[in-house]
Amino acid sequence: MSFSRTYRAGARAVVTALVLFAIGASGPGVLRAAETSATQAEARPLTLRDAVAGALDKNEGIRIERSVLDAAQAAVEGAQGAYDPLLTVGAGWRSVTAPVNSAFSGAPEGEPAPTDRTTEASASVAQLLPTGALVSVTTGSSRATTDGAFTFLSPAYQTQLGVELRQPLLRDRKIDPARLGLRVAAADRDRAAASLRREVIETVAAVESAYWHLVAAQRAVLVQEETVDLAVRQLEETRVRIESGSSPETEIAQPRAELERRRGDLLAAREAASRAETALKILILGDDTAAWAERLEPVDDIVVPIEPVDLATAMDGALAARPELDLAEAGIELRRSETTFARDRIRPALDLVVAYGRFGLAGSRNPAGSDIPGLSGDVPAGLEGSFGDASEQLVNGDFDDTRVALELQVPIGNRAARADARIAENAQLQAEADLSRLRKAIRAEVLDAAAATETAGARIDAARAAREAAETQLRAEEDRFDVGLSTNFLVLTRQNDLATARLAEIEALTDYRTARTEMARATGSLLEQRGIALE
Repeated sequence: MSFSRTYRAGARAVVTALVLFAIGASGPGVLRAAETSATQAEARPLTLRDAVAGALDKNEGIRIERSVLDAAQAAVEGAQGAYDPLLTVGAGWRSVTAPVNSAFSGAPEGEPAPTDRTTEASASVAQLLPTGALVSVTTGSSRATTDGAFTFLSPAYQTQLGVELRQPLLRDRKIDPARLGLRVAAADRDRAAASLRREVIETVAAVESAYWHLVAAQRAVLVQEETVDLAVRQLEETRVRIESGSSPETEIAQPRAELERRRGDLLAAREAASRAETALKILILGDDTAAWAERLEPVDDIVVPIEPVDLATAMDGALAARPELDLAEAGIELRRSETTFARDRIRPALDLVVAYGRFGLAGSRNPAGSDIPGLSGDVPAGLEGSFGDASEQLVNGDFDDTRVALELQVPIGNRAARADARIAENAQLQAEADLSRLRKAIRAEVLDAAAATETAGARIDAARAAREAAETQLRAEEDRFDVGLSTNFLVLTRQNDLATARLAEIEALTDYRTARTEMARATGSLLEQRGIALE
């Protein structure tokens, strides 16, 4: 019996050491991670910040959203290209001999028709303005020869320079296809930016949740390992008692069965920890096979101070910062632009046209000119000269053309445009209703997150108290067992109660950590709290 008491005292010392190991140096209830097993892969210490950084760098969802945003920005730049000037240049040569059904064809004697040959070049620049106006500047020149008798000059040089402004006054005045394209591209870019921010927030929240669940799973393994050690010691002490004759042989069955059950729980806990580790690796690792083979060892402390929740501030912050709202509002802006454009299509088109042009003409007397009496073959004054003379006439303004006009186009009925406008208006109403529904859902998320945070914080104190009580009950039961006033069943039950209490404390700490993360996600402040800035 003295040997049994000595062994029992040693077992109590072991239990005390295990309890102290579970409590740790930072205060009651702080549970430390399990030691690295010699049979496991090399451990890689991992902080939460490093885990988040790995996800931001390697997570495929974020990379896809970044690509979508870059493409949306390129689309905006492309839509702005509608206001790029358009330069058109042309040059050509033409020879025409067309039969003329007239006695006055001017064709050389014996020929059915005169032959006209022309070499010409032209250039124009068109520019769309933000008001919907189109400005175009055109210039051109040509050299023409003919053997027709009724043409004064051959060769003849012609020049032209003109400018035209076409400004819509009704349809296309406030919005046109170019401005619609620019607004649509800008809305898509805003949606892509909001989607990227949402993806980053969701990824960071998922990484934090996975990190703390891995911490909990690894510490659950530690708890199960310690319960197995306690069962082994209880089994050994029972064998000693049986050998000494103080207990019947049937007493060995209960601790042996309990040991095997606990070993099964330990295997299940190790599998759960492995799965939790894999879940975190999926979020933070790339294609490096060596990194996947390493064992992750979280080093951040799971214990944080309990903080109260300011519900009103949290609600206002969520309605101002949630990227889902930016995404929805960008969609509404897109629908508004489509509605404005569709309504504009119903209106008649009334365009103001202002144009001014100058012309030049010079050349040499046509050798094949007519000598018919009454038809003078002399070149009119001021027209005889070269290409330079024709160009000089553009400067002098000898010949010009000024035009101011209103052009009206009225679609009769215009049922297609009216139907498109109704469709666009209903799409806008649906988008606005979706935004209202989303705001309600966000408010509900904040309320749920606040309730979960407060509940998880309160559970920590309750779980810590339950664990401390279970430790006291176990020590008392062991003392009773030493003096023969207890049984294996009661001692093993108290050990199970302690393990359950310790697991409940780990769960409460994990739930509070994840609830804090969810609260930051629900209020849209997760990135700001973690010091993450998006470019």
